[in-house]
Amino acid sequence: MHDLAAPDFIARRLGDVLRDAWPAASDIKIASLRRTSTGLSRENWVFEVRWREQGEARSQGMILRRDPAASLLSTDRRWEFRVLRALESTPVPAPPVRWVDEGDALFGAPAMIMDLMPGACDWHVLAGSRPLAERVQFGQRFIALLATVQQVDWRALALGDGRSDEAYGAHAELDFWERELARVELEPLPEMRLTLSWLRRHAPRAQTVVLVHGDFKPGNALLVGDRISAMLDWETAHLGDPLEDLGWITNPPRAREQQIVGHWERQHIVAAYEAASGMRVDARELNWWNVFSCWKLSVIVLTGVAEFVAGKMDRIYHNPVWLFQQMLSMMES
Repeated sequence: MHDLAAPDFIARRLGDVLRDAWPAASDIKIASLRRTSTGLSRENWVFEVRWREQGEARSQGMILRRDPAASLLSTDRRWEFRVLRALESTPVPAPPVRWVDEGDALFGAPAMIMDLMPGACDWHVLAGSRPLAERVQFGQRFIALLATVQQVDWRALALGDGRSDEAYGAHAELDFWERELARVELEPLPEMRLTLSWLRRHAPRAQTVVLVHGDFKPGNALLVGDRISAMLDWETAHLGDPLEDLGWITNPPRAREQQIVGHWERQHIVAAYEAASGMRVDARELNWWNVFSCWKLSVIVLTGVAEFVAGKMDRIYHNPVWLFQQMLSMMES
């Protein structure tokens, strides 16, 4: 039996994988391997790979992302790899991917290797201590990047599965997250069922179908100076309604992370999005996606509750009553 958390085991497997993936490379060595975090949805191992190719010494920082024993999200490594590989030919700054295994034969769990991108993560770049004008510019850049993601021609990149546009959007997302709720719901939660009923009755039809990031926020971006060097965490990416990511950004529980009081609030974000994307934002539809965002986040938190109760996670989660209150308030409005 292997110790799946042992650096020596990880390093050996990384060397084996990269030697198979790079037949033109020789003398491959793994250096500076360290686990940066276990994460709430992925386990991250950062390392440097050194090799020789065509007589030249080369090196590249990389990261191994492995599924943990317990996670808040049910996602597919093969699909994430497919999305990231497709984005390499677009203007969207995303990490180039090198290898993926959706099974557990090599690393004990599904895993993916990608390049380590330059930059630092600043969850509070909009609400922090930087000068106001600089923070507002960052907000505008995030929205411009969202428009760039949504302008990706997913059909040309073969990211579709042959279904019609009507198969994507609000009802598809409700179907997926309702299945997740059924999987993790440990006790009757009338607020969740009431909200689901409301969401079903009022589900909007998408103006068009775009690539949705699924967790578009400053905390998933890398910054170099005043530039967004990379957008990370594409594990929940999917095809869907363009207002879904905007609903996540403007969702009231995320105001401290996504907004600047008096200078970059809901109306400013919506106006910037309409200008950057060329799309119309219907206020009622955006409110629907805000409610959905609270409901989806509630399912994620309830997943944490279920994993903790099952003894798979040592972080304590509680039923998201505070999100129930937000959902009901927005539904009444």
